Amino acid sequence: MLLCEVLPILLRRLAFPSSREAIRIECVKQTPGETVMNETLAAWAPRALSVLRIFTGLELLDHGLAKLFGFPVVPSFANIQINSLLGASGVIELIGGLLLTIGLFTRPVAFILSGFAAVGYFMTHAPRAFYPVVNGGDYVALLCFVALYLACAGGGPWSADAMMRK
Repeated sequence: MLLCEVLPILLRRLAFPSSREAIRIECVKQTPGETVMNETLAAWAPRALSVLRIFTGLELLDHGLAKLFGFPVVPSFANIQINSLLGASGVIELIGGLLLTIGLFTRPVAFILSGFAAVGYFMTHAPRAFYPVVNGGDYVALLCFVALYLACAGGGPWSADAMMRK
């Protein structure tokens, strides 16, 4: 029996405990895609990829806007010059975040952003300490690998790239 067949029986038995009838559950070797949950999650995987891309793009856009335009206000980004290293990273985050959010040129943009995050991590965070949680680089390290995944997987169905393919 599958979980979707056993669960209603178990719930009925729990709701009406006076019944003394034993519940017989067969153990069946299940393969991926056999349960309802696996099938549902597999069907939503491309959409989840698009949501991951959109959220990552918005996070980058947020950092770029804070560095270049001062919104939202971040005290450490108060006096950033456009021709400085932080200003250049703000431009990359702004343009890359915008392109990633709409899903335009997702693979090359994500590849560039992955390298950008790796360089930022090793220049800024890695000299402080070995572990990302100690050196404050968890966000940048995670961004590096999320962007690398997006470079390999693409933008998903909710992207400008997918619309242009149709």
